[in-house]
Amino acid sequence: MGMLSEQIPLDLGHRTALGRNDFLVTPNNHDAVAWIDLWPEWPAPCLVLYGPTACGKTHLGAVWAERSSAVCVKASDINEDFIHDVVDMKHHIIIEDGDALIGNIAGEKGLFHLYNIFKEEQRSILLTLNEPPVRRAFALPDLASRLRAAPSVAIREPDEQLIEALLVKLFNDRQIRVSAEALNYILPRIERSFEAVRDLVERADQRAMVEKRGITIPFLRDMLNS
Repeated sequence: MGMLSEQIPLDLGHRTALGRNDFLVTPNNHDAVAWIDLWPEWPAPCLVLYGPTACGKTHLGAVWAERSSAVCVKASDINEDFIHDVVDMKHHIIIEDGDALIGNIAGEKGLFHLYNIFKEEQRSILLTLNEPPVRRAFALPDLASRLRAAPSVAIREPDEQLIEALLVKLFNDRQIRVSAEALNYILPRIERSFEAVRDLVERADQRAMVEKRGITIPFLRDMLNS
């Protein structure tokens, strides 16, 4: 478990630690971290960061915001009128949950104009999506061509070693000690995703408090079978 002393992705609820030193660099996110660290030497105005729900996109965006003084903008707010407010901010921006824009012609036109303005003003956009632009059905061909040509990098689902590290970290965040035996019981019985780990720890914490029990194998058996 030496990786626990390094850095862990905490787009995972409960305690929000969003600094660069709170981020575990693993094979699942190594390329994404490298792109964030490369800024401001991005080759295009926009970097697309994609991956499944709760994989760490928000946390990595916060790491970039700390470096770049970027502000976060809701994708659902973007249209041709709203972009004037964004432009006037004079900041770099993070657009989270960019999937909400795709297929929405007003939103896509707003992002297209932002892209062109930011290119001219040498400002940067970090856009988060669940899937890469090549897999998305855009309404606006000009926006599709720009985002598909922009650098695009994934945060992938975690492997078993990272799942174990996340379980320990999230239980520790709630001041809960979990034995190696209990962890070994959980690992083959849980979906290998950040969201599943977060949900299991939250459920276990709440149930343990109600039942006044420790996180043991009998407790976990009861919880997972219920």
